[in-house]
Amino acid sequence: MARIFITGSTDGLGLATAETLLRDGHEVIVHARSSRRLPAVQHLLDRGAQSVVGDLAVLADVRQLAADANGIGGIDAVIHNAGVLSGPALLPVNVVAPYLLTALMPGPRRLVYLSSGMHRGGDASLGGLDWEGRTTTASYSTTKLQVTALTLALARLVPHVASNAVDPGWVPTRMGGRSAPDSLELGHRTQEWLATSDDAEALASGGYWFHQERQTPHPAAGDPRFQDALLAQLADCTGTTLEALS
Repeated sequence: MARIFITGSTDGLGLATAETLLRDGHEVIVHARSSRRLPAVQHLLDRGAQSVVGDLAVLADVRQLAADANGIGGIDAVIHNAGVLSGPALLPVNVVAPYLLTALMPGPRRLVYLSSGMHRGGDASLGGLDWEGRTTTASYSTTKLQVTALTLALARLVPHVASNAVDPGWVPTRMGGRSAPDSLELGHRTQEWLATSDDAEALASGGYWFHQERQTPHPAAGDPRFQDALLAQLADCTGTTLEALS
């Protein structure tokens, strides 16, 4: 059985993923933005899940999260599920935090990043971005294009790690809204499969997936020039590179 760390796992897809993986016998580390959110996962903690707490919009918290998760140790996979839909925290939560956690957690051999079909409407320009989140300088679509490019960059640069992106669909969560047309169950099945399955496809890297089917992402996501430029900006804003993964 695997040990999986899931960011943003107190509600929505993250919580559903944690519940399913724990039920299937895996070890789960859940993440809450603050201790006030922990009661939402108490039923998982009572069944043996472990927890870490930290605000992904705050770099110091992200660094402490990585240290706490590394302290638990033995993590086989990370599902970067957490995300926000709007506001100044878009870049810090949706892009900077997954990058920094990845850079500071060299152990896991499977990395799963939550993207969105909306990434195809993202802006491939990297100019004028406020990575610290003091102002809103990117759309949700743009952040999902960037995290998809991060995923594919890791697949290119760190071949011993399986790095994949997932479009969960428009599902009825707090973020998606009750009228969302896609299946909540199918919305978390692919990331569970990528994190734990021994299927050859699940062990491969560099995929963009929707309901366990490979899809073609925005061309910029697979462009090494765009990937390298993005990584350079993320390294600059965090003061941390991906060298520990190589």
